Amino acid sequence: MNEVDDAILEFYSDLGEVGGKRVALPPTAVKRHLTDELESLDKSLSTYSRRMTKLEERGLLESPFEEGSYYRITDMGLAYLAGELDADDLAE
Repeated sequence: MNEVDDAILEFYSDLGEVGGKRVALPPTAVKRHLTDELESLDKSLSTYSRRMTKLEERGLLESPFEEGSYYRITDMGLAYLAGELDADDLAE
């Protein structure tokens, strides 16, 4: 877990829900918003895509649609942000 991972999860947790479902966005939208917030998060789109894939593998994000690379935060992702899970406890 690194600064980009934590920022991605925080961003998704702040999005909330629409129609009872958590909002899902692609890496492009996440990168654009986070880069505008903090200069230190100005990484390449491929970095965001790789990190979001890794977060999905660890169970912190999920891809709710069959086509496209849209992600949303999971209950496990919210638990991590709340300090209920340690990064060392997450699957690699």
